[in-house]
Amino acid sequence: MAYVIAEPCIGTKDNSCVEVCPVDCIHPTPDEPDYDKVEMLFIDPDECIDCDACVEACPVDACFAEDQLPEEWAPFAERNAAYFAGR
Repeated sequence: MAYVIAEPCIGTKDNSCVEVCPVDCIHPTPDEPDYDKVEMLFIDPDECIDCDACVEACPVDACFAEDQLPEEWAPFAERNAAYFAGR
C-alpha cells in the first residue's frame, strides 16, 4: 500500500514532503520541468515504502495512507498513479 497526495495539495505544492521522502518518490520536484505545469504533487505508488514521513511533513494534511484516504478524495489514488504511468 502506498501513500497518496490528495486535494489539499492543489495550489499549495509546499515541498516539505519532497524534502523528507527517503526514496525520492514524490514528484515533480521544483527542479523538474513539469513542476510549474501541475497543480499538485504526486506520490509514485510503486516507489513509496510506506514510511509515513510525508504525512508528518505536510502542512496542509494532504498525505494519506491509501486505506485511510477519505472517500471524497478516493480518485486521487488513481491521479497519483496516473502521473507516473509511462514515466
